[in-house]
Amino acid sequence: MDFDLKAALILTFGQTMQMVISSLLAAIIIGGSIGLLLFLTSNTLFLKNRAINQIVGVIINITRSIPFLILLVLMIPVSKAIVHTSIGPNAVVIPLAVAAIAFFGRLSEASFSDVDNGVLEAAIASGASKLSIVLKILLPEALPSLIKNITVTAVSLIGFSAMAGTVGGGGIGDLAIRYGYQRYEPEVMFICVIVLVLLVQIFQVIGDSSAKKLDKTSK
Repeated sequence: MDFDLKAALILTFGQTMQMVISSLLAAIIIGGSIGLLLFLTSNTLFLKNRAINQIVGVIINITRSIPFLILLVLMIPVSKAIVHTSIGPNAVVIPLAVAAIAFFGRLSEASFSDVDNGVLEAAIASGASKLSIVLKILLPEALPSLIKNITVTAVSLIGFSAMAGTVGGGGIGDLAIRYGYQRYEPEVMFICVIVLVLLVQIFQVIGDSSAKKLDKTSK
C-alpha cells in the first residue's frame, strides 16, 4: 500500500459527512416544507388546492424517479454554475440535496398524514387558528414519525454519497473506488465498507432513540 490510509480515511470521512449533513439539512428544511405543503393542499381542514398539490406532486415524483447516478450527471452544469466545479464534495452536495429534498418531501407528507384528523378537527372547532394548529399540534404530533423518516433519509444519503465516488465526488466511496477497486487493494475496499456500515448504524441508533424518546414524551 503506497499511501497513508489513515489520513485518506480521515479526509474522505470528513467529505462524506459534509455531503450527508449539508444535503440532509436541505432535505429537512426544504423537503419538510414541501411535504407540509402537500399535506395542507390535500386536506379539506386547511388549504385544499388540487392544482397546487398535483403540480408539486408531479415535480417530486419526476425527481424521485431519476436514478441518482443519472441525476449526478444531469446536474453537472448546475453544480458548476453554483459552486464553480463539477467534481468533489462541494459539487456533489447539489444533486444530493435535490434527491434528498424530493425523497424526504414524500416521507414528511406521509408523517403529517398519519396525524389523527380528529385531533385537528377538535382544535379547529375550539377556534384555534390554522397557523397555530400547524405549529402547536400538527408538527409536535408528527415529530416522532418525522425523526424516523429523517433517519431513513440520512441512511439513504450515505449510500448516495458513496455512489458519488464513481464520478469523482470524493468521500469514502471515492476512496473505495480509486484504491480498493481500481488499484486492486481489497483491504481498502473492506475498510471503507466497514466505515460506511458503522456510519449507518450510528445514524440509525440516534434516530431510533430520538423517535422513541419523543413518543414517550407525547404519551
